[in-house]
This record gives sequence, structure tokens and C-alpha cells, in this order.
Amino acid sequence: MRKKLVLLSFVLLVNLGFAQQKSAHSFTLEEAISFAIDSNYTAINARRDIAIALKKKWETTATGLPQIDASIQYQNQLKQPVIFIPAELSGGEPGTFTAATFGASQTTTATATLNQLIFDGSYLVGLQAAKAFLNFSENASEKTNLEVRKGVINAYGSVLLSEELVAIFEKNKINLEKNLFETRKVFENGLEEEESVEQLEITLLDIETQLSNAKRTQKIANQMFNIALGIDVASPVTLTENLDDLAEQNISLVFMDTALTMENNIDYKIAYNFTEQRSLELKLEKSRALPRLSAFVNYGTQANSDDFSFLDSDLPWFQSSVLGATLNIPIFSSGMRSAKTQQARIALDQAETQLKETVQQVELALNTAKSNYTFAIENYENSKKNLNLAERIETKNQVKFTEGLASSFELRQAQSQLYNAQQQYFQAMLNVINTKAELETVLNTPNFN
Repeated sequence: MRKKLVLLSFVLLVNLGFAQQKSAHSFTLEEAISFAIDSNYTAINARRDIAIALKKKWETTATGLPQIDASIQYQNQLKQPVIFIPAELSGGEPGTFTAATFGASQTTTATATLNQLIFDGSYLVGLQAAKAFLNFSENASEKTNLEVRKGVINAYGSVLLSEELVAIFEKNKINLEKNLFETRKVFENGLEEEESVEQLEITLLDIETQLSNAKRTQKIANQMFNIALGIDVASPVTLTENLDDLAEQNISLVFMDTALTMENNIDYKIAYNFTEQRSLELKLEKSRALPRLSAFVNYGTQANSDDFSFLDSDLPWFQSSVLGATLNIPIFSSGMRSAKTQQARIALDQAETQLKETVQQVELALNTAKSNYTFAIENYENSKKNLNLAERIETKNQVKFTEGLASSFELRQAQSQLYNAQQQYFQAMLNVINTKAELETVLNTPNFN
């Protein structure tokens, strides 16, 4: 029995290991973007919106195609209506009436009707509107993909940033613990002031606090990245690129000279779709003043019986058929149609004004994105220089402090300056990546259409 339990435990552990290995992921940045475009929750629903728009387009088209309906009706007159007829028809006295019933008590009727729309102005506009709605859904999906891409880039960089911060804080902590240990020994031998030990203890406490916060932030960043990808927040993910390489790859001044093609900007596309929809709404209101012509043909059969014998093959069924057409002509609506048309015209003017505003906003967004990207590159280069200077200053003060030529306060200032320079450098790298992603979004260089 004990051997069986051990074997069962081993099998469960092996299966658990395979399951964990199966759920693990490893991504470069481009691989993460491609994965998210397929699996991100918002992107999935955006594709479903396109599917709905396609079905809506066919729904509108089908209203102008032949429509066939069928009906079967069964009636059982539990009490047949009584009609009074002259009695002399049945041999009675003239001038008197007698009660009579006519027809069978049970009737079954089966009818099939074919309806066909021949002309309807609103139907033609509806076809155009369905196509416009499909274009809007596709552009909305493209915008979603652009936002998903930008979100993945930001999340990928945030994970790398948190990893860098945890690593540098752990390295700084080790160095501080070593300095504190050596300084405390010197103090115990009476060759150093107690303040020197206390200054290092303050710095160490700060680093430990920042390290703890960085670890919590790293966990949250990993979960946010998983959500951006569309996978479970607890799934293990490995990023195969580092922050420094990504920052260098994303420094490209070519983007500063890239001209904006307004028709490629996704916000312009959506604003244009909105204007197009308003134009079609105006055409729809105008079309309501046109006549509507439709035709129909039906075929029916009916059987009558005093009992339920409609399934008998010898029961006679009587056929009937009707062909007809209907022409509806709008004549007078007391100004209602005119009021609706004017409302649609005003709505179209509003949409055209919003389109002009969107053009200006896109131009502003491009200039802002280029400015932010330029600043991010400059700040990155300066942060790199500042970090080198801060490292040299901290090293010099470390030597001076060891030789008794610098105070603990001066050493702490140099260390704090170094730690700030490290964080600014990592943040500058992330800003280069994120601002380039923003600029690419405005220019729509990925072009997910």
C-alpha cells in the first residue's frame, strides 16, 4: 500500500510538472506583440465586433431578397354559429324563419406566402450603411490592435524595469552591508565615530525599503503584462530581451522625418467613418419621401370535416392562390419628415466639424509625440552620462571615507546621488521605448489594417 501511494504521488508530481511547463511562456517583444494581437481580451472582442458587422450587413441585404412564410391553422367550432333563413326554403310556412348551421365544424388551412421587395429607397441606403458600419468595425479593431501593441510594449518595458531595479537594489544592499560591517568594526575599535555607522544604517534601511517595494512592483508588473497578453495572471512568463538592448534598438531618428499621411491615422479613419454614417442617415431621411413597392404571391389549401380526419388520404383539399402588389406613397406628414431631415443635416454638419477638429488633434499629437521622443532620447543619453559620473563620485567618496578624508554624510550623499542616477537611467530607457511606441501609433507604422 505504501509503495502504491509513493507511485501515485510521483505520477501526480510529474503531471504537475508537465502542466506547469506547458503553461510557461517565453517572449521577445515582437513575439509578445504578435501573441497579444491574437489573445488579448479586448482584441478578441474587437474581432467579434467585425463578425457582428458582417452578419449585420447580410441581415440588411436579406431584407431585399425573397421572404417565404408558411402557416398552418386548425379551427374547431365547438358551437357553430346559427343563421336564420326563411322557413319556406326548407318547406316551412312563408314569412317565418328557421335556424340553420352551415359548413363543417372543423377546418384546416395551410398557406405559403412569398414576399418580394421591388423598390424601397431606405433599403438601398441601408445597404450602404451596413457597409459603412463594417468599415467602422474594422477600423475600431485596428485601433484596438494599435492600443494593444502599445500596451504590450509598455508592459514589457515595465517588467524589464522592475527586474533591473530589483537587481540593482540587491547589489546596492550587498555593498552597503559590506560597508556597514567594516565601518562597525572600525567603530568598535574606536577608530570611527558612531555617526558614520548610523549614516550607513539609514542608507541601508532606505535601500531595503526600496528593494521590498521593487519586488512588489515586479510582481504587479508581471501580472499586468500577462493581462496585456491575454493569459492567466499566474502563468510564468520569461522575457528574453533586456532593457538596455531594447532602448538602443528603439533609438531611431528616422521617425523624426517621417511625414504623416492623415488617411492612415486611425483616429482620422474613425472620425471619417462617423461623418460617413451621418451622411447616410441624411440620405435615409430623404429616402423616406419615396414610394415603396412590394409584391407577394401565396398558395393555400383548405380541408373541412365534422371530425378530425385531416390525415385521411381520401379527404378532399381545396386549393387557392393570390398574386398582388402593394405601393405605399408618402403624401403628407405635417412636416415630420422635413424635421427629421433637418436634424440629420445638422448632425452631418457636426460630424464634419468634428472631422476638422480631429485633423488638428492628430497634427498636435504627432508634434507632441515627436517632441516627447526627442526629449526621451536626449534624457537617455544624459542619464547615461550622469550615471557614469555618479559612479565615479561614489567610488571616490568611498575611498576617501575609508581613508578618513570624507565624512559619512558626504558618503551618504554620494550614494544617494548614485542610486537616484541608477533609477533615472533605467526610467530613461523605458521612456525611449514608450515614446517611440506612441509615435508609431500616431503614424500607424504597424498598420494592422
